[in-house]
This record gives sequence, C-alpha cells and structure tokens, in this order.
Amino acid sequence: MKKFVLTILITGATLMAADGAAMFQDQCAICHGVDGKKMTLNETRPIAGLDKTAMLSYLKAYKAGILNKNGMGNLMKAQMAGYSDADMEVLAAYVSGL
Repeated sequence: MKKFVLTILITGATLMAADGAAMFQDQCAICHGVDGKKMTLNETRPIAGLDKTAMLSYLKAYKAGILNKNGMGNLMKAQMAGYSDADMEVLAAYVSGL
C-alpha cells in the first residue's frame, strides 16, 4: 500500500510539473525565454526562481487587472484570462523551480 501511495504522489507531481512546463511554454516562454531567464523588453527582471507565493500573487493580480508592472498589465491579464486558480498554482510552482 505504501508503494502504491508513493507511486501516485510521484506520478501526480510529475504530471503537475509537465502541465506547468506546458503552460509556461505555451504562454510565457515567448517573452520570458524558455528557461524564464530572459529580461522582457529589457525592462523586467527574469522570473526564473521567483518565490512561488510571490509569483502566484503576481499572476492573480494580473488576472484581476490590478497589477501593471512596466506597462504589461493588459498583456498579462490577457495571458492569465484562461487560467484557473489551480492552473496558476501549478504555473507558479513551475516558475519557482526554474
């Protein structure tokens, strides 16, 4: 039973990482680079390794339309529009692990 639970936990973590990676590549990599280390428009610092809690806060604020760092608010709001809170959690976890 312990092996089964451990297998499920590892599989779930792997799927979350894969989903985070897919979301990042689909929505974020074009501006932030495939590794999250690109400075966007030479104005924003790289996002790779940002604290998960801070990253999640930024994503939610962009989605709500209340954050406009470096004039990117509207663009980021559109990027986050299709993401649920759970999606943003997975994405934030992925970015923090870059």
